[in-house]
Amino acid sequence: MPPYNPAKDGAQMSFDGRMSYGDYLQIDKILDAQQQLTPAHDEMLFIIQHQTSELWMKLALHELGAARSAIAAGRVPQAFKMLSRISRIFEQLNSAWDVLRSMTPADYTSFRDGLGQSSGFQSHQYRMIEFSLGNRNLAMLKPHAHRAEITALLQAELARPSLYDEALRHLARMGLAVPDDVLGRDLSQAWVKNDAVQAVWTQVYKDPARYWQAYELAEKLVDLEDYFRRWRFNHVTTVERVIGLKRGTGGTSGVSYLRRMLEVELFPELWHLRTVL
Repeated sequence: MPPYNPAKDGAQMSFDGRMSYGDYLQIDKILDAQQQLTPAHDEMLFIIQHQTSELWMKLALHELGAARSAIAAGRVPQAFKMLSRISRIFEQLNSAWDVLRSMTPADYTSFRDGLGQSSGFQSHQYRMIEFSLGNRNLAMLKPHAHRAEITALLQAELARPSLYDEALRHLARMGLAVPDDVLGRDLSQAWVKNDAVQAVWTQVYKDPARYWQAYELAEKLVDLEDYFRRWRFNHVTTVERVIGLKRGTGGTSGVSYLRRMLEVELFPELWHLRTVL
C-alpha cells in the first residue's frame, strides 16, 4: 500500500502567506517561553507545570467573569455551563499535580536555588481567582505592589461583587430574605459565614421544586468549591512530598501555610446547611 498522501484528500499543505495552526496559536511564543536557569533535567517539568497552570487559570478567570455577568443580568441558566466548566478546569489542574509528583526531593533540590524568591504564592491570577470567589484579603495586594498594572487589576476585583455576592443578589431578586446588610456589605472584605444567609439557602434546599434554579445554582457552587478544595489538598501533599516542612521559596511556611488554606470555606452556608437539613 502506498504511503498516505493527505493532499489527495484535500488537506491544505502550503502555507506561504497563509495562516497555519502554529500562526493562529502563536506556538513559537509559547514554546520559546521555557527558559531554564539551571542545567537540571526536572526544571523543564517545573516550568511547564506552572506555565500550563497559569493558562488554565486564565481560562478559569474568563469563565468566572462571564458567569458573574450572566447571574447579574438574570441569565442564571447560562451561567451553569460556565460554572461547570470552571469545575472541569480545576479537575485538569488537579491532574497536573500527578505529573509534578513524579519529581523527587533530589530532583527539585538540583534547581531550587535558581528560583530565587519566586513562588506560586505570588501568582496574581491565582489571587484573582481567590478574590473572585470571595476569599478577599487586602494583605495579599502587597506581593504585587511592584507591578502597578497588576495591583490595579486586583483592586478593581475587590470593588466588584464576588461570584457568591452575585448569587446572593440573585436570591434577593427572587424575593428571598437576604439581609440588607449582606447586600450592602463592604465588597473588599472576605466573606464571613452568616446565619441568616444559611437560613435562606436552607429554605431553597427544603423545597427544591419551588426554587429549582436557585437550588441548581447552589449545587454548581458546591461543585466548584469541591474541585477547588481538591486542588488545594493536592497542592499540600505535593509540596510535602517534594520539600517536606521546609519554608517555601517565597518565604511562606510552606506546608504549614498551605494546610491553613485548607480550612478556608468559600461558600460556608452551602456546606453547613447540610448538617441541619
